[in-house]
Amino acid sequence: MRKGIELIERLSLAFGPSGCEGEVAALICEELAGLPVELAYDRMGNLTAHLPGPVGAPRVLLSAHMDEVGFMITEIEKKGFLRFSTLGGIDPRVMVGRPVTLGDESKRVCGVISCKGIHFQNAEERGKTPELKDMYIDIGVGDKDAVERFVSLGDFGTFDTKFLPLGKDGEFISGKALDDRVGCAVLIEVLRAVASEALPLDLYFAFTVREELGISGATVVANRVAPDIAFVIETTAMADLPDVPAARRVADMGKGGVLSLLDRATIYDRALIDLALEVGAREGIPVQVKRFVSGGNDAKHVQRSGKGVRCLALSAPTRYLHAPVSVASRRDIESMIALLHALLGAL
Repeated sequence: MRKGIELIERLSLAFGPSGCEGEVAALICEELAGLPVELAYDRMGNLTAHLPGPVGAPRVLLSAHMDEVGFMITEIEKKGFLRFSTLGGIDPRVMVGRPVTLGDESKRVCGVISCKGIHFQNAEERGKTPELKDMYIDIGVGDKDAVERFVSLGDFGTFDTKFLPLGKDGEFISGKALDDRVGCAVLIEVLRAVASEALPLDLYFAFTVREELGISGATVVANRVAPDIAFVIETTAMADLPDVPAARRVADMGKGGVLSLLDRATIYDRALIDLALEVGAREGIPVQVKRFVSGGNDAKHVQRSGKGVRCLALSAPTRYLHAPVSVASRRDIESMIALLHALLGAL
């Protein structure tokens, strides 16, 4: 059983692009082994851990998505180069020259994303960001027939990135897929904390699929569970960079988890937001409010399911989302775990 940063590292390094989340789900099952929960998969591949409560207890769903942004192989050229499409929103400017891992649930192949080298580009090409159609993945195999022994059309891919601590005493962490493996780690830690507390709540911890594509597995979970309240645990871009005006910044790293008032998909339950702020102040747990309206997450699908669900989104402020490497603060993640634990007690 791993805890803290070791748990996040294991989750970060797992292979789990949208549509191929099985390795991440299996890892989470290992981490939940021995807890008094009912584990179940549904037809989409969502993993749910049910901690039953008293008859008639409020039904609470806690959700985080397992998938990460990635790639899918769409063409194998005669000379062995692989053309691909992206799974989720990835900025083309961060892709060229990056090592990747390709495969499916049973195989792994190393490669690198490339395009025409700068030495062969004309002046006009040098002034532009390469488009996806101009990129390819090279796995070091020189012809189509040989490549097809290792890679097939429809195979998936992710960035191949080391997990590293940054700053004094590892105050920050860096790695791929922190969106939303940080959220998965938070749910695991909270579930471990409440498993023996006999809270008067019927608790469902859901690890969902395909959020990055908008084809959200959370819809299926919410329709099946029919929760009264849902907490969606995510990451949020924060824009705390030197060239971004203060008024355009989303949140501050190191000041706790981020509560959303609204985003482009959801207006959140104000009573739950007020409760979270009150609990944070009372317990001395850092928490902040998102200062910029942007993005969206699984709450969109959960809130509109069934007869409607009261939703709260709690996010880790994270730099460089959807890039080969992201950066988050250990302090913020620990604050999120503490706040969510205390919130369940307050309910």
